[in-house]
Amino acid sequence: MAIIKPFRAVRYNPHRVADLQTVVSQPYDKIDDALRDRYLTLSPYNVVRLILNPPQPGDIASGPNGYTRARDLYQQWLREGVLLREDRPAFYVYRQTFTIEGRTRTRQGLIAAVELVDFDQGIILPHERTHSGPKEDRLRLLETMQVNTEQIFLLYPDPDNAINDLISGAIAGRAPDLDLVELRESDVRQQLWVLTDPATLSALQKSMAPLRGLIIADGHHRYSTGLTYRDQQRRTHPDAPPEAAFNFIQATLVSMSDPGLVILPTHREICHFNDTSPAEVLRRAAEVFTVTPVSDLVTCLEQVNMHPSGHVFGFYGGPGIGFYVLALKDVGQLDTLIPEAHSPVWKSLAVSVLHKVLIERIAGVPTQGIEDQTMIRYHRDARAAVASIDAGQGNFAFFVSPTRLEQIKAVAARGETMPQKSTDFYPKVISGLTMLPVSPEERL
Repeated sequence: MAIIKPFRAVRYNPHRVADLQTVVSQPYDKIDDALRDRYLTLSPYNVVRLILNPPQPGDIASGPNGYTRARDLYQQWLREGVLLREDRPAFYVYRQTFTIEGRTRTRQGLIAAVELVDFDQGIILPHERTHSGPKEDRLRLLETMQVNTEQIFLLYPDPDNAINDLISGAIAGRAPDLDLVELRESDVRQQLWVLTDPATLSALQKSMAPLRGLIIADGHHRYSTGLTYRDQQRRTHPDAPPEAAFNFIQATLVSMSDPGLVILPTHREICHFNDTSPAEVLRRAAEVFTVTPVSDLVTCLEQVNMHPSGHVFGFYGGPGIGFYVLALKDVGQLDTLIPEAHSPVWKSLAVSVLHKVLIERIAGVPTQGIEDQTMIRYHRDARAAVASIDAGQGNFAFFVSPTRLEQIKAVAARGETMPQKSTDFYPKVISGLTMLPVSPEERL
Protein backbone atom coordinates (compact mmCIF):
# COMPACT_ATOMS: atom_id res chain seq x y z
CA MET A 1 0.00 0.00 0.00
CA ALA A 2 1.04 3.58 -0.64
CA ILE A 3 0.30 5.12 2.76
CA ILE A 4 0.03 8.90 2.89
CA LYS A 5 -0.92 11.00 5.90
CA PRO A 6 -1.77 14.65 6.50
CA PHE A 7 0.62 16.39 8.86
CA ARG A 8 0.98 19.51 10.95
CA ALA A 9 3.53 21.32 8.86
CA VAL A 10 5.96 23.96 10.02
CA ARG A 11 5.55 26.97 7.74
CA TYR A 12 6.76 30.54 7.50
CA ASN A 13 4.62 33.04 9.38
CA PRO A 14 3.36 35.66 6.90
CA HIS A 15 2.95 38.13 9.78
CA ARG A 16 6.68 37.96 10.48
CA VAL A 17 7.91 37.51 6.90
CA ALA A 18 6.13 40.10 4.78
CA ASP A 19 7.48 38.86 1.44
CA LEU A 20 7.45 35.07 1.46
CA GLN A 21 9.23 34.79 -1.87
CA THR A 22 12.38 36.05 -0.14
CA VAL A 23 12.55 32.90 2.02
CA VAL A 24 12.03 30.09 -0.52
CA SER A 25 14.72 28.47 -2.66
CA GLN A 26 15.57 25.75 -5.14
CA PRO A 27 16.24 22.28 -3.68
CA TYR A 28 19.67 21.98 -2.09
CA ASP A 29 21.27 20.06 -4.97
CA LYS A 30 20.46 22.83 -7.45
CA ILE A 31 22.17 25.55 -5.40
CA ASP A 32 25.79 26.46 -6.11
CA ASP A 33 27.81 28.91 -4.02
CA ALA A 34 26.82 31.92 -6.14
CA LEU A 35 23.10 31.13 -5.92
CA ARG A 36 23.36 30.48 -2.20
CA ASP A 37 24.92 33.92 -1.73
CA ARG A 38 21.99 35.47 -3.60
CA TYR A 39 19.50 33.69 -1.34
CA LEU A 40 21.41 34.78 1.75
CA THR A 41 21.08 38.43 0.73
CA LEU A 42 17.32 38.13 0.17
CA SER A 43 16.37 37.56 3.79
CA PRO A 44 17.96 36.59 7.13
CA TYR A 45 15.28 33.88 7.21
CA ASN A 46 15.82 32.30 3.80
CA VAL A 47 15.45 28.51 3.95
CA VAL A 48 18.92 28.08 2.43
CA ARG A 49 20.26 28.79 5.94
CA LEU A 50 18.60 25.52 6.99
CA ILE A 51 19.11 23.27 3.96
CA LEU A 52 22.61 24.45 2.97
CA ASN A 53 24.11 26.49 5.80
CA PRO A 54 27.42 27.93 4.57
CA PRO A 55 30.67 26.72 6.17
CA GLN A 56 32.50 29.01 8.54
CA PRO A 57 36.07 29.11 9.89
CA GLY A 58 36.39 26.87 12.93
CA ASP A 59 33.78 24.34 11.87
CA ILE A 60 34.42 20.87 13.27
CA ALA A 61 32.64 17.54 12.84
CA SER A 62 31.10 17.56 16.32
CA GLY A 63 29.98 21.19 16.04
CA PRO A 64 29.78 24.05 15.57
CA ASN A 65 29.16 23.39 11.89
CA GLY A 66 26.57 24.01 9.20
CA TYR A 67 24.31 21.28 10.55
CA THR A 68 24.23 22.50 14.13
CA ARG A 69 23.78 26.11 12.96
CA ALA A 70 20.81 25.01 10.86
CA ARG A 71 19.26 23.23 13.87
CA ASP A 72 19.81 26.21 16.15
CA LEU A 73 18.35 28.65 13.62
CA TYR A 74 15.29 26.44 13.09
CA GLN A 75 14.62 26.29 16.82
CA GLN A 76 15.24 30.02 17.19
CA TRP A 77 12.84 30.87 14.36
CA LEU A 78 10.16 28.71 16.01
CA ARG A 79 10.64 30.51 19.34
CA GLU A 80 10.51 33.91 17.64
CA GLY A 81 7.44 33.06 15.58
CA VAL A 82 9.19 33.31 12.22
CA LEU A 83 8.14 29.70 11.73
CA LEU A 84 4.77 28.40 12.95
CA ARG A 85 3.46 24.87 13.48
CA GLU A 86 0.03 24.20 11.97
CA ASP A 87 -2.64 23.46 14.58
CA ARG A 88 -4.37 20.80 12.42
CA PRO A 89 -3.09 18.04 10.13
CA ALA A 90 -3.37 18.96 6.47
CA PHE A 91 -2.53 18.03 2.93
CA TYR A 92 -1.25 20.85 0.73
CA VAL A 93 -2.22 21.30 -2.92
CA TYR A 94 0.79 22.63 -4.81
CA ARG A 95 0.43 24.13 -8.30
CA GLN A 96 3.23 25.43 -10.51
CA THR A 97 2.32 27.41 -13.62
CA PHE A 98 4.97 28.08 -16.26
CA THR A 99 5.50 28.63 -19.97
CA ILE A 100 7.75 26.42 -22.04
CA GLU A 101 8.16 26.37 -25.82
CA GLY A 102 5.42 29.00 -26.06
CA ARG A 103 2.85 26.93 -24.17
CA THR A 104 1.58 27.68 -20.66
CA ARG A 105 1.24 24.63 -18.43
CA THR A 106 0.21 23.93 -14.84
CA ARG A 107 1.56 20.98 -12.87
CA GLN A 108 -0.48 19.97 -9.83
CA GLY A 109 0.88 18.12 -6.82
CA LEU A 110 -0.18 17.07 -3.34
CA ILE A 111 2.22 17.60 -0.44
CA ALA A 112 1.84 14.77 2.08
CA ALA A 113 3.74 12.61 4.54
CA VAL A 114 4.48 9.39 2.67
CA GLU A 115 5.39 6.16 4.44
CA LEU A 116 8.99 5.12 3.77
CA VAL A 117 9.17 1.64 2.26
CA ASP A 118 12.14 -0.38 1.07
CA PHE A 119 12.53 -0.50 -2.70
CA ASP A 120 12.16 -4.29 -2.88
CA GLN A 121 8.49 -3.94 -1.87
CA GLY A 122 7.74 -2.39 -5.25
CA ILE A 123 5.60 0.42 -3.83
CA ILE A 124 8.14 3.22 -4.35
CA LEU A 125 10.91 2.83 -6.93
CA PRO A 126 14.08 4.77 -7.78
CA HIS A 127 15.03 5.55 -11.35
CA GLU A 128 18.51 7.10 -10.98
CA ARG A 129 21.73 6.08 -9.29
CA THR A 130 22.77 7.73 -6.04
CA HIS A 131 26.23 8.59 -4.72
CA SER A 132 27.58 8.31 -1.19
CA GLY A 133 28.66 11.95 -0.71
CA PRO A 134 25.22 13.61 -0.94
CA LYS A 135 23.63 10.85 1.16
CA GLU A 136 26.14 11.37 3.98
CA ASP A 137 25.55 15.12 3.87
CA ARG A 138 21.74 14.85 3.97
CA LEU A 139 21.88 12.22 6.73
CA ARG A 140 23.98 14.48 8.95
CA LEU A 141 21.49 17.30 8.44
CA LEU A 142 18.50 15.05 9.16
CA GLU A 143 20.08 13.49 12.25
CA THR A 144 20.96 16.93 13.62
CA MET A 145 17.71 18.76 12.84
CA GLN A 146 15.23 15.84 12.94
CA VAL A 147 13.12 17.70 10.38
CA ASN A 148 12.34 17.10 6.72
CA THR A 149 13.23 20.60 5.58
CA GLU A 150 12.51 19.81 1.92
CA GLN A 151 10.16 17.63 -0.10
CA ILE A 152 11.03 14.85 -2.46
CA PHE A 153 9.13 14.61 -5.75
CA LEU A 154 7.12 11.40 -6.35
CA LEU A 155 5.20 10.34 -9.44
CA TYR A 156 2.13 8.14 -8.95
CA PRO A 157 0.17 6.14 -11.56
CA ASP A 158 -3.22 7.73 -12.26
CA PRO A 159 -4.10 6.98 -15.93
CA ASP A 160 -7.46 8.77 -15.84
CA ASN A 161 -6.25 11.57 -13.53
CA ALA A 162 -9.02 10.62 -11.10
CA ILE A 163 -6.96 11.60 -8.04
CA ASN A 164 -5.93 14.81 -9.77
CA ASP A 165 -9.61 15.60 -10.37
CA LEU A 166 -10.36 14.95 -6.69
CA ILE A 167 -7.59 17.35 -5.69
CA SER A 168 -8.81 20.01 -8.13
CA GLY A 169 -12.36 19.70 -6.81
CA ALA A 170 -11.17 20.21 -3.25
CA ILE A 171 -9.81 23.68 -4.03
CA ALA A 172 -12.33 24.78 -6.69
CA GLY A 173 -13.27 28.42 -6.23
CA ARG A 174 -10.71 29.00 -3.48
CA ALA A 175 -7.97 31.58 -3.60
CA PRO A 176 -4.53 30.10 -2.83
CA ASP A 177 -3.14 30.41 0.68
CA LEU A 178 0.28 31.12 -0.83
CA ASP A 179 1.10 32.70 -4.20
CA LEU A 180 4.69 33.61 -5.08
CA VAL A 181 7.68 33.16 -7.37
CA GLU A 182 11.15 31.88 -6.54
CA LEU A 183 14.40 33.66 -7.40
CA ARG A 184 16.04 31.20 -9.83
CA GLU A 185 12.93 29.98 -11.67
CA SER A 186 11.27 33.37 -11.48
CA ASP A 187 8.96 32.68 -14.42
CA VAL A 188 7.18 29.92 -12.46
CA ARG A 189 4.12 30.82 -10.38
CA GLN A 190 4.05 28.81 -7.14
CA GLN A 191 0.67 28.40 -5.40
CA LEU A 192 -0.33 26.49 -2.28
CA TRP A 193 -3.73 25.56 -0.80
CA VAL A 194 -4.16 24.07 2.69
CA LEU A 195 -6.61 21.14 2.91
CA THR A 196 -7.97 20.27 6.35
CA ASP A 197 -11.49 18.96 5.65
CA PRO A 198 -11.57 15.44 7.20
CA ALA A 199 -13.71 13.94 4.43
CA THR A 200 -11.33 15.26 1.75
CA LEU A 201 -8.26 14.02 3.62
CA SER A 202 -9.80 10.57 4.02
CA ALA A 203 -10.84 10.37 0.35
CA LEU A 204 -7.33 11.21 -0.81
CA GLN A 205 -5.77 8.62 1.50
CA LYS A 206 -8.13 5.93 0.26
CA SER A 207 -7.48 6.83 -3.38
CA MET A 208 -3.71 6.57 -2.95
CA ALA A 209 -3.69 3.41 -0.83
CA PRO A 210 -3.98 0.79 -3.64
CA LEU A 211 -1.20 2.31 -5.74
CA ARG A 212 2.14 0.65 -6.42
CA GLY A 213 5.06 1.56 -8.61
CA LEU A 214 5.38 5.18 -7.51
CA ILE A 215 8.62 6.58 -8.93
CA ILE A 216 11.04 9.02 -7.31
CA ALA A 217 11.38 11.86 -9.81
CA ASP A 218 13.67 14.04 -7.67
CA GLY A 219 15.08 13.35 -4.23
CA HIS A 220 16.77 9.94 -4.48
CA HIS A 221 19.47 10.89 -1.97
CA ARG A 222 16.92 12.29 0.48
CA TYR A 223 14.72 9.20 0.20
CA SER A 224 17.69 6.90 0.85
CA THR A 225 18.65 9.12 3.76
CA GLY A 226 15.08 8.87 5.09
CA LEU A 227 15.31 5.07 5.03
CA THR A 228 18.60 5.12 6.95
CA TYR A 229 17.23 7.56 9.54
CA ARG A 230 14.05 5.47 9.91
CA ASP A 231 16.07 2.33 10.57
CA GLN A 232 18.23 4.13 13.13
CA GLN A 233 15.18 5.39 15.00
CA ARG A 234 13.49 1.98 14.91
CA ARG A 235 16.54 0.41 16.54
CA THR A 236 16.66 3.13 19.19
CA HIS A 237 12.88 3.19 19.76
CA PRO A 238 11.68 -0.37 19.09
CA ASP A 239 8.30 0.27 20.74
CA ALA A 240 7.44 3.28 18.57
CA PRO A 241 4.11 2.84 16.73
CA PRO A 242 3.71 2.76 12.93
CA GLU A 243 2.47 6.36 12.98
CA ALA A 244 5.80 7.60 14.35
CA ALA A 245 6.83 10.44 12.08
CA PHE A 246 10.29 9.01 11.43
CA ASN A 247 8.56 6.28 9.38
CA PHE A 248 7.53 8.94 6.85
CA ILE A 249 9.04 11.45 4.45
CA GLN A 250 7.64 14.71 3.13
CA ALA A 251 6.83 14.48 -0.57
CA THR A 252 5.06 16.24 -3.42
CA LEU A 253 3.00 13.64 -5.27
CA VAL A 254 2.27 14.29 -8.96
CA SER A 255 0.24 12.15 -11.35
CA MET A 256 2.19 10.51 -14.16
CA SER A 257 -0.68 11.66 -16.40
CA ASP A 258 -0.57 15.29 -15.28
CA PRO A 259 -0.59 17.49 -18.41
CA GLY A 260 1.98 19.80 -16.81
CA LEU A 261 4.62 17.10 -16.39
CA VAL A 262 7.75 18.19 -18.31
CA ILE A 263 11.15 16.49 -18.54
CA LEU A 264 14.11 18.46 -19.88
CA PRO A 265 17.47 17.08 -21.06
CA THR A 266 20.66 17.49 -19.07
CA HIS A 267 23.72 18.14 -21.24
CA ARG A 268 27.26 17.07 -20.34
CA GLU A 269 30.43 19.17 -20.38
CA ILE A 270 33.69 17.27 -19.99
CA CYS A 271 36.32 19.26 -18.10
CA HIS A 272 39.80 18.81 -16.55
CA PHE A 273 40.43 16.04 -19.06
CA ASN A 274 43.14 16.25 -21.71
CA ASP A 275 43.82 12.60 -22.59
CA THR A 276 41.59 12.68 -25.68
CA SER A 277 41.32 15.76 -27.90
CA PRO A 278 37.99 16.84 -29.40
CA ALA A 279 39.28 15.95 -32.87
CA GLU A 280 40.20 12.46 -31.68
CA VAL A 281 36.75 12.02 -30.13
CA LEU A 282 35.20 12.74 -33.53
CA ARG A 283 37.60 10.38 -35.32
CA ARG A 284 36.79 7.51 -32.94
CA ALA A 285 33.06 8.28 -32.97
CA ALA A 286 32.97 7.91 -36.76
CA GLU A 287 33.47 4.15 -36.33
CA VAL A 288 29.95 3.70 -34.90
CA PHE A 289 28.25 7.07 -35.50
CA THR A 290 27.53 9.10 -38.59
CA VAL A 291 29.37 12.35 -37.87
CA THR A 292 27.91 15.46 -39.51
CA PRO A 293 29.13 19.04 -39.02
CA VAL A 294 26.46 21.70 -38.40
CA SER A 295 26.68 25.46 -38.33
CA ASP A 296 25.62 26.39 -34.81
CA LEU A 297 24.13 25.28 -31.49
CA VAL A 298 20.52 25.91 -32.48
CA THR A 299 20.82 23.68 -35.55
CA CYS A 300 22.65 21.07 -33.51
CA LEU A 301 19.93 20.89 -30.86
CA GLU A 302 17.14 20.86 -33.44
CA GLN A 303 18.64 17.82 -35.13
CA VAL A 304 19.20 16.03 -31.83
CA ASN A 305 15.58 16.56 -30.77
CA MET A 306 14.19 15.49 -34.16
CA HIS A 307 15.01 11.86 -33.34
CA PRO A 308 12.70 10.39 -30.65
CA SER A 309 14.91 7.29 -30.41
CA GLY A 310 17.45 9.42 -28.54
CA HIS A 311 20.32 7.82 -30.44
CA VAL A 312 21.43 11.13 -31.96
CA PHE A 313 23.76 13.42 -30.00
CA GLY A 314 25.26 16.86 -30.36
CA PHE A 315 28.94 17.57 -29.87
CA TYR A 316 30.89 20.79 -29.40
CA GLY A 317 34.67 20.72 -29.43
CA GLY A 318 35.46 24.41 -29.05
CA PRO A 319 35.89 27.32 -31.51
CA GLY A 320 38.46 25.46 -33.58
CA ILE A 321 36.35 22.33 -33.93
CA GLY A 322 32.75 23.51 -33.97
CA PHE A 323 29.42 21.66 -33.70
CA TYR A 324 28.61 18.15 -34.90
CA VAL A 325 25.68 15.76 -34.87
CA LEU A 326 26.49 12.13 -34.06
CA ALA A 327 23.87 9.55 -35.15
CA LEU A 328 24.26 5.92 -34.10
CA LYS A 329 24.64 3.83 -37.25
CA ASP A 330 23.25 0.52 -36.01
CA VAL A 331 21.04 0.08 -32.92
CA GLY A 332 21.72 -3.64 -33.23
CA GLN A 333 25.27 -2.96 -32.04
CA LEU A 334 24.15 -1.86 -28.57
CA ASP A 335 24.78 -5.25 -26.97
CA THR A 336 28.35 -5.15 -28.26
CA LEU A 337 28.91 -1.49 -27.42
CA ILE A 338 27.42 -1.90 -23.92
CA PRO A 339 28.45 -5.42 -22.80
CA GLU A 340 27.40 -4.85 -19.17
CA ALA A 341 24.46 -6.88 -17.82
CA HIS A 342 21.62 -4.43 -18.43
CA SER A 343 18.23 -4.86 -20.06
CA PRO A 344 17.65 -3.85 -23.69
CA VAL A 345 15.47 -0.99 -22.40
CA TRP A 346 18.35 0.37 -20.32
CA LYS A 347 20.87 0.00 -23.13
CA SER A 348 18.60 1.87 -25.53
CA LEU A 349 18.39 4.98 -23.31
CA ALA A 350 20.06 8.05 -24.77
CA VAL A 351 21.88 8.70 -21.48
CA SER A 352 23.13 5.11 -21.38
CA VAL A 353 24.56 5.36 -24.91
CA LEU A 354 25.98 8.77 -24.04
CA HIS A 355 27.79 7.57 -20.92
CA LYS A 356 28.78 4.04 -21.84
CA VAL A 357 29.65 4.58 -25.50
CA LEU A 358 30.53 8.22 -26.10
CA ILE A 359 31.94 9.37 -22.77
CA GLU A 360 33.57 6.20 -21.44
CA ARG A 361 34.39 4.09 -24.53
CA ILE A 362 35.07 6.67 -27.22
CA ALA A 363 36.25 9.74 -25.27
CA GLY A 364 37.95 7.58 -22.64
CA VAL A 365 36.89 9.70 -19.66
CA PRO A 366 37.68 7.71 -16.47
CA THR A 367 34.62 6.37 -14.67
CA GLN A 368 35.89 7.83 -11.40
CA GLY A 369 36.02 11.30 -12.94
CA ILE A 370 32.30 10.96 -13.70
CA GLU A 371 31.43 9.41 -10.34
CA ASP A 372 33.07 12.15 -8.29
CA GLN A 373 32.11 14.83 -10.86
CA THR A 374 35.68 16.16 -11.12
CA MET A 375 35.64 15.72 -14.91
CA ILE A 376 32.02 16.48 -15.76
CA ARG A 377 29.56 19.35 -15.42
CA TYR A 378 25.82 19.06 -15.99
CA HIS A 379 23.84 21.78 -17.76
CA ARG A 380 20.14 22.36 -18.33
CA ASP A 381 21.05 25.20 -20.71
CA ALA A 382 23.31 24.01 -23.53
CA ARG A 383 24.52 27.58 -24.02
CA ALA A 384 26.20 27.47 -20.61
CA ALA A 385 28.26 24.45 -21.68
CA VAL A 386 29.34 26.20 -24.87
CA ALA A 387 30.27 29.37 -22.97
CA SER A 388 32.34 27.38 -20.49
CA ILE A 389 34.30 25.68 -23.24
CA ASP A 390 34.81 28.95 -25.10
CA ALA A 391 36.17 30.43 -21.86
CA GLY A 392 38.71 27.62 -21.62
CA GLN A 393 37.07 26.01 -18.60
CA GLY A 394 35.96 22.82 -20.35
CA ASN A 395 37.23 20.44 -23.02
CA PHE A 396 34.15 19.42 -25.03
CA ALA A 397 30.41 18.91 -24.59
CA PHE A 398 27.72 16.42 -25.54
CA PHE A 399 24.08 17.41 -26.06
CA VAL A 400 21.31 14.89 -25.51
CA SER A 401 17.54 14.63 -26.00
CA PRO A 402 15.22 14.34 -22.96
CA THR A 403 14.37 10.99 -21.39
CA ARG A 404 10.71 10.05 -21.89
CA LEU A 405 8.39 9.13 -19.04
CA GLU A 406 7.60 5.70 -20.50
CA GLN A 407 11.33 4.93 -20.49
CA ILE A 408 11.59 5.93 -16.83
CA LYS A 409 8.68 3.66 -15.94
CA ALA A 410 10.09 0.74 -17.92
CA VAL A 411 13.55 0.97 -16.34
CA ALA A 412 12.21 1.46 -12.79
CA ALA A 413 9.81 -1.49 -13.19
CA ARG A 414 12.81 -3.72 -13.98
CA GLY A 415 14.61 -2.66 -10.81
CA GLU A 416 17.30 -0.84 -12.77
CA THR A 417 18.56 2.69 -12.28
CA MET A 418 19.65 5.15 -14.93
CA PRO A 419 22.94 7.09 -14.89
CA GLN A 420 22.91 10.13 -12.64
CA LYS A 421 21.24 13.25 -14.06
CA SER A 422 19.23 11.26 -16.60
CA THR A 423 16.16 13.43 -16.02
CA ASP A 424 15.44 17.06 -15.23
CA PHE A 425 11.83 17.50 -14.17
CA TYR A 426 10.83 21.12 -14.72
CA PRO A 427 10.05 23.15 -12.72
CA LYS A 428 11.72 22.08 -9.49
CA VAL A 429 9.75 21.49 -6.31
CA ILE A 430 10.95 24.46 -4.28
CA SER A 431 12.02 24.48 -0.63
CA GLY A 432 10.51 26.59 2.14
CA LEU A 433 6.82 25.84 1.60
CA THR A 434 6.36 23.21 4.32
CA MET A 435 8.54 21.27 6.76
CA LEU A 436 7.84 17.96 8.52
CA PRO A 437 9.23 17.37 12.05
CA VAL A 438 10.38 13.73 12.41
CA SER A 439 11.87 13.57 15.91
CA PRO A 440 11.21 10.33 17.85
CA GLU A 441 8.23 11.72 19.80
CA GLU A 442 6.39 13.04 16.73
CA ARG A 443 3.27 11.18 15.58
CA LEU A 444 1.15 11.47 12.45
